[in-house]
Amino acid sequence: MPASSSEAVRIAVLADSDTRWKWGALTARRITAAPAEPTGSAAGPTTGSAAGSTGSAAEPTSGSASGSTGSAAEPTGFVLRGRATPTARQLAETGASTAAPREVTGAEFLREVRDAEARGERYDVIVLALVGGTVRAVLQGLADLGLARRPVVVTGYVGVVYEKLADGLLLRHGADVVLANSRHDADRFRAVYEGVGAGAESVVEAALPFLGGAPHRPEEGRDTLVFAAQPSVPVTRAERAYVLERLVRHARLHPEREVLLKLRSKPGEHTTHLEEHPYQRLVRDLDPPANFRLVYGHMGEVLDRTDLLVTVSSTAALEALHRRIPTAILTDCGVREVNGNHHFIGSGLLTSFDRLDRGEAPEPDEEWLARQGVAAEGSYDSAFDAARERVAKLLALPELPPISPYYTAETAPGYLPGILARHRLDVTAPPARDSGLRRIVREAARGAYRHGVQRVAPVVRRLGEL
Repeated sequence: MPASSSEAVRIAVLADSDTRWKWGALTARRITAAPAEPTGSAAGPTTGSAAGSTGSAAEPTSGSASGSTGSAAEPTGFVLRGRATPTARQLAETGASTAAPREVTGAEFLREVRDAEARGERYDVIVLALVGGTVRAVLQGLADLGLARRPVVVTGYVGVVYEKLADGLLLRHGADVVLANSRHDADRFRAVYEGVGAGAESVVEAALPFLGGAPHRPEEGRDTLVFAAQPSVPVTRAERAYVLERLVRHARLHPEREVLLKLRSKPGEHTTHLEEHPYQRLVRDLDPPANFRLVYGHMGEVLDRTDLLVTVSSTAALEALHRRIPTAILTDCGVREVNGNHHFIGSGLLTSFDRLDRGEAPEPDEEWLARQGVAAEGSYDSAFDAARERVAKLLALPELPPISPYYTAETAPGYLPGILARHRLDVTAPPARDSGLRRIVREAARGAYRHGVQRVAPVVRRLGEL
C-alpha cells in the first residue's frame, strides 16, 4: 500500500475504445477521491435538482457531482492497440483527461506494470476498461508476472448491460472490484456469481461515473430535440435509414424545433461497437430542412442545450434522466434484446415517432429510476463511497490474495485457452520496434479494416441475400 495515508495512490487505466477510456479515467478518479460531505437533500431530487448534482461530469472537483472534497489520483492512461483504437479527436471529445493515454499492446502494458515495480513506482490500482475476454487475459497476465505486490484490479461496464450478461461477468471474475452501475445491476451480478458457485464479494454497487451536470431548465425560445445515435443499434441499413427519415420528417413537421443527430464518431473512426452504416452516409440520400443538423462533441455539453433526448438504448438516456431532461426510448424497430431497449421496460419512457410527432412526451417511473441509480433518493455524491471503501481496505492489506478467476483450465478447458491465445500476452517476447514505417503500415491496416466493415461487408452480405 502507499507508504502513508497522505501518499498519492498510483493508478493506471487500460482501455480499448474512446467510451471505455472515458469510463475508466473518470472511475479511477472517483474510487480514489476523498469522500465528500453530502451536498444534496436526502429526501431525493425534484424537478429542480439532479440528485444534488450541479457540477460538471468531466472531472471530480470539490463541490461537483463527483462527491469528492480532496483531489483524486490522476491516472496514467493506456489504450490498447486494435480495431477500435480511438483517434486523438475521439479521446479529446470524451473530456476525460487533459493528458492523452499511451497506445500499447497488451504485452507492452504488462511490461510497464512489471518495470514500474522494478523502478520503485509500482501501480497501486489498475482499472481495466475492456471487453470481458480482454479483462480475463490481462488478469492472467498480471497473475503470471509474479510481482512482489500486485495492484488492486478494478473493472466494470461502461453503460447499460443488456447482452451477454453471464459470459461477460464470468470473464471479469477474478478482479478485486467489479463495479455495478446501479442496485439493479448489483443484484444481477451477484446472482450470476453465486449461481455458478463463484465468490460475489467483488461486486460493488456504484454508478456511472459521468453522470452530473446542471439540471434541465427550459429556456424561452429554445426547443431542441437530440437523437443520441449508436454505432450498432439499430443494426441494419433499412432500420437506420428509417430512423434517419423519421428524424428528418419530425424536423419538417416542427420547423420551430431544432433537431440534432448526435454522432459518436466520424467516418473512418471506430468506437466500442462496429458501425457498418454511418448516418453521415445515409443522410446523403435525403434533403433535410435547415432545422436538422448532425453534431459531434462532448455529450454533457450537448445535453446542456437539450430539451428532449431521444434514443433507442444509448447510455446518454441515463445521463439525460439524471439531469431531469425529458427522455424518450424508441420502440419503432421493436422492443428487442438486440436493440437493448428491453432494458427500459417499466421505465415509462418507451414511445414511438408517431407519438413524438404529435407532441407527446413520456414520463419516467420514479421507482424504476431509483433502481437504476439515476436521480435516485439521496445524493449522487455518495454513489462511490462503497467502492472507495473497498479499494482502501484492499490497499491496506499486508498482502493481496492471488487472482482467482472463475474461468480456469479446470472450469473452462474448451473455452479459456482460445481466449488467452487470441490476446498473446507474452511479456518475455522482445518488444517490437515502433518505427515510422511500422506506424504507417499499422494505420493503413486499420483503414483497410474500417473500409471492409463499412463498405465491403455490407455489399457481400447483400450479395449473399440474392
